[in-house]
Amino acid sequence: MTSLDKPTSDTDRTTRTDQQEADAKAVTEAALFEAFGGVRGMVETVLPGLLFVTIFTIKKDLHISAIAALVVSLVLVAVRLIRRDTVKHAFSGVFGVAFGVVFATMTGNAKDFYLPGMLYTLGLALAYLITTLAGVPLIGLILGPVFKENLSWRTRNPGRKKAYAKSSYAWGLILLAKCAILFPLYWWADTTQLGWILVALKIPPFLLAVYLTWVFLAKAPPPIDVFAEMEAEEQAEKARKAEGEAAAAAAPHQEY
Repeated sequence: MTSLDKPTSDTDRTTRTDQQEADAKAVTEAALFEAFGGVRGMVETVLPGLLFVTIFTIKKDLHISAIAALVVSLVLVAVRLIRRDTVKHAFSGVFGVAFGVVFATMTGNAKDFYLPGMLYTLGLALAYLITTLAGVPLIGLILGPVFKENLSWRTRNPGRKKAYAKSSYAWGLILLAKCAILFPLYWWADTTQLGWILVALKIPPFLLAVYLTWVFLAKAPPPIDVFAEMEAEEQAEKARKAEGEAAAAAAPHQEY
């Protein structure tokens, strides 16, 4: 019996399955890292607020704290532009800081620097939950292009749609829990207390949501690469066209 005739052993099948699972987890991890900005994105999210609350704790000066936070956000964007990196995470930070500066400056209340970000978090939590209830989980809309599957998961990959729904519910509930902590503090705590708690709650809930998303998607069926399908269809169409042209060119010779 040759090696080709030997039946596949249970060990070989288990090894291949483990390798496929490991590959799926690696692909999911890379996609999440790209979508949410990784370590650098987290730093860009935390640093402006951390600088604001640190300076305000020391100086008790709203304008100096706000200007410092805005300047560091602009520097982060400039660094990305110079290095020609993706700027979406840094730009989102700039807009968040800018709105916070405007709110706090208009009201004269330093706590209002955090209010736009808190309202955005609440809106995002509701968006995750509502879109999932509507059958179009937001996390799928975000990650679909990253996995090159676009919206194919909605009708062609029910297992993956279920994983996206679980992930979106996780994001929505985690963000709602965060809001349940922050909004009472906005009314009851002072600026420094609110600021330090908000900074402390920036990363842990985010990491928990990303981890749960990774767990759900790693166990889900693989994504359908619609871009590869489109390219294959284009190649097939070109092949059919070439065959037709060749047949048409050969037809007169055959008649003769």
